[in-house]
Amino acid sequence: MTWISSLASQFQLSLLVTTTTESENAPVVLTGVLLSLVIIYLASKLGGELSKRLNFPPVLGELVSGVVIGVSALHLLMFSESGAQASDSAIMSVLQFIFDLSPDSVTSIFHSQSEVISVLAELGVIILLFEIGLESDLRQLKEVGYQATIVAVVGVSVPFTAGTIGLMMLFHVPVIPAIFAGAALTATSIGITSKVLSELGRLKSKEGQIIVGAAVIDDVLGIIVLAVVASLAKTGEVDILNVVYLIFSASIFLLGSILLGKFFNKTFVAIADKLQTRGQLVIPALIFAFFMAFIANAIHLEAILGAFAAGLVLDETDKRKELDQQVVPIADILVPIFFVAVGARADLGVLNPTNADNQTGLIIAIFLIVVAIVGKVVTGWTVFGQPQLNRLAIGVGMIPRGEVGLVFAGIGSASGVLDKPLEAAIITMVILTTFLAPPLLRFAFKGELVEDKPTVEQADLERELQKQ
Repeated sequence: MTWISSLASQFQLSLLVTTTTESENAPVVLTGVLLSLVIIYLASKLGGELSKRLNFPPVLGELVSGVVIGVSALHLLMFSESGAQASDSAIMSVLQFIFDLSPDSVTSIFHSQSEVISVLAELGVIILLFEIGLESDLRQLKEVGYQATIVAVVGVSVPFTAGTIGLMMLFHVPVIPAIFAGAALTATSIGITSKVLSELGRLKSKEGQIIVGAAVIDDVLGIIVLAVVASLAKTGEVDILNVVYLIFSASIFLLGSILLGKFFNKTFVAIADKLQTRGQLVIPALIFAFFMAFIANAIHLEAILGAFAAGLVLDETDKRKELDQQVVPIADILVPIFFVAVGARADLGVLNPTNADNQTGLIIAIFLIVVAIVGKVVTGWTVFGQPQLNRLAIGVGMIPRGEVGLVFAGIGSASGVLDKPLEAAIITMVILTTFLAPPLLRFAFKGELVEDKPTVEQADLERELQKQ
């Protein structure tokens, strides 16, 4: 028993040392996070302003500024979960110089700092989708519901089928890796598209509502596809029960939250009216948004779906005008972190044709990019009975893959299913579709009379007239 006691003592000592080290590193982690935020906000503001002056959507500037400070250029904003090492981060080099840190401490601090920034970025996209939900009109979404569903289904099935079969027939890619790449083609980054639509004043247009509605449904379908390919990666076969569960839970969650929202609205307003301290409106709203995001995550859906549903529900309250004004400053703080982080994770090194390892991947990438763009653009022509509709804008709005596509690539890479050329091809496709979408969306709407977003007062008046 002596060796057991000795082992237990060593374990307790190791645990104590680890805990002590983490406690000592906490102030340095905070310093790293603060410096990262300074760089993120400076980059996002410079990029956004420059993009605006060049007549591009500001979100494109935020993405590009993320690329500049990220893994592709300055190495200022790096993420351990993307495979980066502490020695790759310029911020860690600064902290090591200032605090004279050991290599082990630097590694621990780097992991903690990148996790904090990643969490802030996730909060940013949650707030963004909550804001988009508040700006969306549930009645309009219901009107385009069947059209958005058709767009989403076609936007998932066409690129998935074309990508999978094309890779197998043209490039002789094995079945499971081909399915993984096809699945990565199905994604749509609702955060990027909705932000651009909002900046263009098109979020409340018929096209904007179809795109947002389709992107939400697309996200649900993407989760189901992700579950299928994840099962393939682990076992080589699909877990049918898990797929059925995801379809059922996603449908119940979205429909249930919207239906229950009618009863919740009065309760929310009554609670807000009784509160007397600062944040009496926005804090209960954020509690509801985060709770909905938590529920979505807990049942293995995306947190952003919960936040979007919460925004749709609160959009129907009498407090929407005031709430919308109070959420905007919060979004201004957190949302840029998300877009800069997306750009920072994009490794443009996979686009270097002089690297022999990239050449095969670039050839496959060209095929994937064509399928990714055409497979989404055709969705605009699946909407019938709307002769004045800008079908090109709808299709283009579904193009960006964003961080969602990178999730597919990451799972495939971690499971060992994807080889380097195919992984590089997927990442290239994700990068280019993400950066091409904002200017293409602006081009799609070019030449049309821009419908200014209705003011909150106009929207409220329209609702009152509809009720009467």
